[in-house]
Amino acid sequence: MASERPVQPIIGEAPVFLEMLEHVSRAAPLSKPVLVVGERGTGKELVASRLHYLSGRWESGVVKVNCAALTETILESELFGHEAGAFTGAVNTHVGHFERADGGTLILDELATISLRMQEKILRVIEYGEIQRVGGSHTLQVDVRIVGSTNADLRRLAADGRFRRDLLDRLAFDVITVPPLRERLEDILPLAYAFAINMASELKRELFAGFGARASSSLLQHDWPGNVRELKNTIERSVYREPDAEKLITKIAFDPFDSPFQPPAAATGPAPPARTKRAPLLPMRLTERLEETEQEFLRAALEKARFNQTMAAELLDLSYHQFRGKLRKYGISTQPQ
Repeated sequence: MASERPVQPIIGEAPVFLEMLEHVSRAAPLSKPVLVVGERGTGKELVASRLHYLSGRWESGVVKVNCAALTETILESELFGHEAGAFTGAVNTHVGHFERADGGTLILDELATISLRMQEKILRVIEYGEIQRVGGSHTLQVDVRIVGSTNADLRRLAADGRFRRDLLDRLAFDVITVPPLRERLEDILPLAYAFAINMASELKRELFAGFGARASSSLLQHDWPGNVRELKNTIERSVYREPDAEKLITKIAFDPFDSPFQPPAAATGPAPPARTKRAPLLPMRLTERLEETEQEFLRAALEKARFNQTMAAELLDLSYHQFRGKLRKYGISTQPQ
């Protein structure tokens, strides 16, 4: 009897994210290799798993391998298995991941770290569906769909001779790019609430009171270089540091090292020259200059929020009505030009 298909918790409503999920849904039913690429912390492994569970292979196994965590020798043994006596310590026959994933999907995370020799062996599996265990002489047939994930530029690595072009051609039947969180502005607060509720539950709290206006605004303004992983850590840290479960989160703990007693960083070279503060050009019309600056910020907020006025207001720490009033004051269009 087949096991139930596991629920994949994916939260997102940003247009670029929904477009990516649609791409996943189109690619999932195929048995062709797929590459999932994106920055660190964007959720590539979750997307790779979704490709499996939306496919006809979902009843069979999905095997995930972090290629960067294993040496070449160990990775070879783990992927292809080995026969008893193949090397010192190989007392028993070991079934590798390709055999375990037969009929299912093999997810190769950190794909760019695999050696050229191992890349050649993987290419043979894709082309012929054949493997040999380390130390073995018999060829075994496997039916495995390979999904690779990486944050590296494989095309550049191939151009530099560090990744096989023929393997890249086979793996890149289709490439799914996971958008960074900074391009998913609409998803930041829903994700933050989901992480906060989970953390409150872990802390055995009966409720999560929510985020204050300034806290929400700061979440939207942050650039999130670590993407969803950074957001999760930040939210969990912020909830944990607020001891009162009934109190709104008003301060977001972005930096766990932030402290007035942080030891000074060691000097690594000559201090950069002091930046001289430029004196304002006078005379000027101060009111006119301030209005020009305000209009620049209003337009910038609209563009970053993709003309979602509620989010644009939060980016500027304004209420929706204050923001709308300023748009009317300056006659700023709320539609993309």
